[in-house]
Amino acid sequence: MKTGTLLISGCALLFAACNNSTTTSTNKSTTDSVVTAPLAPVALASVSPSPDFPNASLAIASVKAEKVGKDSAKVSFDFDVKNYELKMQTTDNANKMCNNSDKGQHIHFILDNGPYKALYEPKNDITLPNDGKEHYLMAFLSRSYHESIKTKGAAVVYHFKIDEKGNLKKLDDPKTPMLFYSRPKGDYIGKDVNNVLLDFYVWNCTLAPDGYKVKAEINNETIEAQKLTATIDKWEPHFIQNLGLGKCKVTLTLMDKDGKAAEGPQTTATREFTLAANAVSTTTPAKADTAKK
Repeated sequence: MKTGTLLISGCALLFAACNNSTTTSTNKSTTDSVVTAPLAPVALASVSPSPDFPNASLAIASVKAEKVGKDSAKVSFDFDVKNYELKMQTTDNANKMCNNSDKGQHIHFILDNGPYKALYEPKNDITLPNDGKEHYLMAFLSRSYHESIKTKGAAVVYHFKIDEKGNLKKLDDPKTPMLFYSRPKGDYIGKDVNNVLLDFYVWNCTLAPDGYKVKAEINNETIEAQKLTATIDKWEPHFIQNLGLGKCKVTLTLMDKDGKAAEGPQTTATREFTLAANAVSTTTPAKADTAKK
């Protein structure tokens, strides 16, 4: 499906980002008003149909904890991936016209609704404090351009805690509706700013016009006028378009059928990201968490 594309040049975008107003120049004989070209309104566009992986599955093969200090433990996750090839490029990646990982297909590992870690091998180690706090892990299979596989069995949620002795205790599977943020994430550079993938994972609920919905609040913190609030009632990815350049933010909130914020753990998340015309200056430390990952 063909979608619109942000065609304003990087220079024009930067000019709009810095000014976003009417500029007046004056000489001895006349006063001329020069108006900057406004950005098109921020929009959500449909993503063209992606390859299906109906038999792909992800499960936790094993998880263990090992005390590594007085107050922390190393938790090791091993995943079982079936009918899905990690590190392979998704076949339609060149046609998507959005950010794509050059490392290929992977697992999104999301702990407590923080920024995900991309796993190109089916395992991951994390260090957590021995404080008894409850944790929620969401892991799902991802195409190379970071769009989640939404078929049944392609994701897993694991509820656990680490006690004061560094032991892992699995807790009851969550029963309440949940929402996990995935994209946008990190830095988008050059042509990648045109189609910014908006994607998330819902759990224990179904999105529908008369059911649960997701409220997306999208704004460019550099250009105040570039913002959008949208209600999504179908679980599918979207492209954010026309957002402009600069520091941006997305907040996703799971809403119940009455239009109220859903109650329970893991129902909302906010993430900041950056849209830039060129690569980050070498004089500035590069972010470890980038959109390429």
